[in-house]
Amino acid sequence: MEIQALKQVLQENGIVGAGGAGFPTYAKLDERAEIIIMNCAECEPLLKLHRQLLEQKAEEILWAFAQIAETVGAKEAVIGIKEEYKATLEALYRYIDAYPNMRIQLLAGAYPMGDEVVLIYEATGRVIRPGGLPIEEGVAVFNVETVYNVYRALAENAPVADKLVTVVGEVEHPVTVRVPLGTTIAKTVAYAGKILVKNPAFLAGGPMMGNLCLSEDVVTKTTNAIIVLDQTHTLIQKKQHNTAIDLKRAASACCQCQTCTDLCPRHALGHPIEPHKFMRSAANQDFQELNVFLDTMFCSSCGLCEMYSCPQSLSPRTLIAEYKAGLRKAGVKAPEGVKPAPVAESREYRKVPEARLAARLGLSQYDGEAPLVEDAYAEEHSPVKKVRILLSQHIGAPAVPVVSVGDVVHKKDVIAKPGKGLSVAIHASIDGVVQRVEKDFVVIAAG
Repeated sequence: MEIQALKQVLQENGIVGAGGAGFPTYAKLDERAEIIIMNCAECEPLLKLHRQLLEQKAEEILWAFAQIAETVGAKEAVIGIKEEYKATLEALYRYIDAYPNMRIQLLAGAYPMGDEVVLIYEATGRVIRPGGLPIEEGVAVFNVETVYNVYRALAENAPVADKLVTVVGEVEHPVTVRVPLGTTIAKTVAYAGKILVKNPAFLAGGPMMGNLCLSEDVVTKTTNAIIVLDQTHTLIQKKQHNTAIDLKRAASACCQCQTCTDLCPRHALGHPIEPHKFMRSAANQDFQELNVFLDTMFCSSCGLCEMYSCPQSLSPRTLIAEYKAGLRKAGVKAPEGVKPAPVAESREYRKVPEARLAARLGLSQYDGEAPLVEDAYAEEHSPVKKVRILLSQHIGAPAVPVVSVGDVVHKKDVIAKPGKGLSVAIHASIDGVVQRVEKDFVVIAAG
């Protein structure tokens, strides 16, 4: 298939990165890509859907991955997967011999192995410059569910209208379930049975980079997991920061031990991000060394510094995020032309084992089975009756609604066309009637 034809298919079918920021996949198709990588590292503790999906749909996913490689002219297609995912590896070995330019890269069970920059180095030895894009080094990265969505678009003419979500934590039956886009968090959690705590809190995404959400919030194309915990759980308390208090705590308690910098994955790859220096300058309002603040733009927000590294339980990542947001609001961009320092020799000895991280977060007890049940919402529970589908589920311009109140729509119908610039289409996720149309969302009710 010609590259422009595949780009059009992916844009029209609404395919974006199924996790992270939701970068439109069509924009990653580039003839400069010498190597394409499929990310099956499950970046955070408790996340399971990518390894589960790849185990169940290995043949289909490898076929789609090969199509992407052929279209962009990549010389090599690499599957980055943690060596502990034995069942998924067995499924891959059954089919991979059919693709001579495809190989498996075994990864350590460390965090954040699924970070794009870290994964690229592990799989290729190439270092992405600070603030740079993978394509500059001839690499493009796609996660497993994204590649499966490419398969569905090419082989089944199916757009992205639903999402796999792992529901774990304080629930009766942890599960990975496929739900319509726009399903509420409460309805999604209900597929895992009863909530086992009286005052639950919901975390959308992984425990490190995920955000607290409300029961009435909705599933989007990037929702990988919902973690249910008691409101008193340490992780939930850490997510409820007060920036003013965090700064005062940093001023009074930061001992400049440098552990946050020593264990920073991006710093180990030569990026000029040094959280300990930032904490010293921010806490003391010392603006003499401006690069300390400008270099925060290179932080990946993996959260290791505040969730694992700091012996004082301070909040470098949160404060860095606040400063980054302030810089962007003021129109300040990341410094250009910054070259990475050599990769640290100590890097191999400073990887954080995921099991140890889960224990530190108080999550080890929840790291059990959460089987993938594709049709759970259709068979075991009443179908979703109402959805609120967001029109901005991706980086770039929001989609533009093309439906009106009262329109009858069917699942997979286009309800919003791509906006100007970087954007993708949005589709109905259930059969029903359009009840409400706003610039940010469309509400569809069954009936």
